[in-house]
Amino acid sequence: QVQLVESGGGLVQAGGSLRLSCAASGRTSSSYAMGWFQQSPGKEREFVAAITWSGATKYYEDSVKGRFTISRENAKNTVYLQMTSLKPEDTAVYSCAAAPGRLREWVSKVAHEYEYWGQGTQVTVSS
Repeated sequence: QVQLVESGGGLVQAGGSLRLSCAASGRTSSSYAMGWFQQSPGKEREFVAAITWSGATKYYEDSVKGRFTISRENAKNTVYLQMTSLKPEDTAVYSCAAAPGRLREWVSKVAHEYEYWGQGTQVTVSS
C-alpha cells in the first residue's frame, strides 16, 4: 500500500512560479513511475507530466513543455513539479499518481494506468 500527499499549491499571479511536491509513504521499496494530472471544474482529468522510476524518461503535455519540469529524489520518496511562467489556464487541482510494481523504465500518460492517487493541491493563477 502506498500513500501520496501533495503540497506546494497556492495563489500566484500570471508569470509566477510554484513548486509542487508529492511525498510517498508506505510500501515504497519497489520501483514505481510517477505522474502529475490536473483537473478543473467541468473538465476531465488531464495529463501534465510523468517520469520513470529511474528518471531517464520524462513525458510532458504540449502546453507545459518548456515551462514545467518534473523530477524525483528516490531517496526521499518524493516527486516534484517545478512550474514557471504560469498562466491563468494552468489553474486546476493538481494530483500526483503512482504505479508501483512496474519495471524501472515503465511510464504512462494515461490516468487509469496508475493505481495510487493523492488528494490534490489547488493551483490558482490570477490574470
